[in-house]
Amino acid sequence: MKNLYLFLFFSAPFLYSQKEVPQQYFDNPMQIPLVLSGNFGELRSNHFHSGLDIKTQQVEGIPVYAVADGYISRIKVSEFGYGKALYIQHENGYSSVYAHLKSYAGDIQAHVKENQYKRESYEVELYPDVSLLPVKKGELIAYSGNSGSSGGPHLHFEIRDSSSRPMNPMLFGIEIPDTRAPLVNSLFAYPVGEETIVNGSQNPIKIRLIQQADGTFSTESVKAIGKIGFGVSTSDQQNGASNKNGVYRIKSSYNGESKFEVLFNKFSFDETRYLNRYIDYEYFETNKSRIQKLFREQNNPLSIITQEDQNGYVEIKEGFSGVFNIEIDDFKGNKVVVNVPIEGVRETISAPRPRKETQDYIYCDQGTSITKGKYSIYIPSGSLYEDTFLSIEAKGDTLNLHQDIIPIHNNITITADVSNYRPEDLERLYIGRINYKGIPYYNSTTRDGSKLTTRTRTFGSYCIAMDTVAPKITPVNFSNGKWISNNKTLEIKIQDKESGISSYRATLNGKYILTEYEYKKDVLIYDFDDNVVTDSENNLKLIVVDNVGNSTTFEATFFRKSL
Repeated sequence: MKNLYLFLFFSAPFLYSQKEVPQQYFDNPMQIPLVLSGNFGELRSNHFHSGLDIKTQQVEGIPVYAVADGYISRIKVSEFGYGKALYIQHENGYSSVYAHLKSYAGDIQAHVKENQYKRESYEVELYPDVSLLPVKKGELIAYSGNSGSSGGPHLHFEIRDSSSRPMNPMLFGIEIPDTRAPLVNSLFAYPVGEETIVNGSQNPIKIRLIQQADGTFSTESVKAIGKIGFGVSTSDQQNGASNKNGVYRIKSSYNGESKFEVLFNKFSFDETRYLNRYIDYEYFETNKSRIQKLFREQNNPLSIITQEDQNGYVEIKEGFSGVFNIEIDDFKGNKVVVNVPIEGVRETISAPRPRKETQDYIYCDQGTSITKGKYSIYIPSGSLYEDTFLSIEAKGDTLNLHQDIIPIHNNITITADVSNYRPEDLERLYIGRINYKGIPYYNSTTRDGSKLTTRTRTFGSYCIAMDTVAPKITPVNFSNGKWISNNKTLEIKIQDKESGISSYRATLNGKYILTEYEYKKDVLIYDFDDNVVTDSENNLKLIVVDNVGNSTTFEATFFRKSL
């Protein structure tokens, strides 16, 4: 009877999810084999992945189709982020999202381009009327691409509920072949409190994994006293792909009693940055491996945690023993198990918890203002997940704002007094974050008189920097005074190695032309199909401005005859 209860309990998320969402309502967004470069909920920088990244055979231009009847409710074109994205509202209350597109199809493309020319802007966000762009299931709506912050050609595909919360598309019957069990990379134990010791350590400690003949993992006996939690680094691989994606569910138990479960079915965008509280942030920043903590710490409201007992922690008493079990599943039910035997033994402390006290102690539930040299720092309430000491010092124009080993949830404000600079230099100043090479890169900065202000969600070193160098403009596929009748596009490289490109505007014969900025290649592209070019002589003018106001004007004449 107990085994039946456990089966029903652990199966409940699967049964619930199947019952609550429509099956066979949505079709596949592309008519190619679905192979993933990223799956739903997997851990990304500062967020959980909100959809499926579908590989497009390393090319752009694969047809993308509406997955169900509905209407185009939103279109967004941006240089970064989702790039060219399309949103469809469906009759059953759900919506679907298609991102990193190369272009839109038919009337959608015409509507977008019309508005781009009307607003004289490549970046647009449109909310068409319900009746303007209806679509049918299986209708061609776009072509896959690599626009925005995409790292390679693919389609980012989402299904969202009526509250705009992303849901796992595989819940709706989107089939991704997967016969391989998840992988386990590492296991950690986390002592909690002054009295807890794990294998002689009061600090997080890595536990050696030993793979068994049946594919499960075990560890040597862990000797511990007090309250501890566990964390695991894990990934999954679907069929047809060598890349590692996220897992679907992780659950833990101690001596057969359930302790913790995370399930990647659905989350809200409001909570997604709490990923930084869910993982071991310091370990990731130091080792570039994300450890998922199987316990809930304070200020962690994540809804992906679907079951917990004592917040996932176990209390180990002297003289008692038990087994901590971790089960990791992918969506298809392939699983891997880790068994951790624990003995309640008090060992001598060989690695005591270090004391890292500084003069700046921050209470996470209070706003704090700090002045260091010419810098003022404001840390709003809720910026940090827990009370902590910070190491903050200013040396001349440089601010060392702790190390990037503590996550920041809400923006911290940094203000610099630059009254010692010459008035004519003020407008060329900005606050930059110093990278690992010691070079500052632009952090969005505003100026009010002799005060520079920026906001950040990353600890590290910042400085006052100056950019006096104007952007560089170089023609790519044409030359001044030449005929280019065979060209399909006009391509121009724009670069700014200091503060970066802020804006650009191109005209032909005095008329605005739409240029698409491919920032990953530093190239502006104009498509001659827009029909702004005249037969014979054409005068091009391009103005590019960087983030502190330096500008460059490029002019050229070319000749073209329609073929």
